[in-house]
Amino acid sequence: MANPVVEVKDLKKTYYMPGGMSQEVLKGVSFTIEEGDFVAIMGHSGSGKSTLMNTLGCLDRPTGGTYLLAGREISKLSDEELAVVRGQTLGFVFQNFNLLMKRSIADNVSLPLLYQGVGKSEMYERAKEMINKVGLKGYEDRIPNQLSGGMQQRVAIARALINNPKIILADEPTGNLDSQTSDEIMTFFQNLNKSGITIILVTHEPDVAMYAKRLIRIADGVVEYDGSVKKYMERSHV
Repeated sequence: MANPVVEVKDLKKTYYMPGGMSQEVLKGVSFTIEEGDFVAIMGHSGSGKSTLMNTLGCLDRPTGGTYLLAGREISKLSDEELAVVRGQTLGFVFQNFNLLMKRSIADNVSLPLLYQGVGKSEMYERAKEMINKVGLKGYEDRIPNQLSGGMQQRVAIARALINNPKIILADEPTGNLDSQTSDEIMTFFQNLNKSGITIILVTHEPDVAMYAKRLIRIADGVVEYDGSVKKYMERSHV
């Protein structure tokens, strides 16, 4: 049996605003994600999926419930401890790539190593290895605006992989790509998953979600569905 890498139980998130106003976004979310799973999280705008993703990525703290990441309860960690766990356990891929446009591809990919005191030559060698892994050998010294959108997203994936994370969190990673490039990127995620990396993907596109093994659908701050992607699509006639 696989080991759980994410365990959330009765997870809640409330935002408090001036004047005593509050908005409850997550209203008691519970699920477990095991090592090696490939999960798509879907939901309409305002459903709470982005808040859930930020919480899973340790970018935001829940206001209730528990969240165990690789066995550690994140609510009990200091900001410094949280940053270490995030850096060692998670890799992030975003819709807008979030690349430094005036820095080389190697500099972009090696950026997470900068905060770990890794030497400059080792940073470059490890970046080259990851750049090769995503099919961009020879592009180390280019800058992002010399690359297509799909190639830029591959750079972002290489950056996410540089610390050998247990989990890749991908937030609408194909949102700025054409359909053919989107298929290429999602096939790449599938291959990463086959190599043992757990993938958690946020998307609003059913075609993208079909690449995952499992679907968690969020509606009004609760889990509406948790199960097979194919069965959900068949049931919903998507």
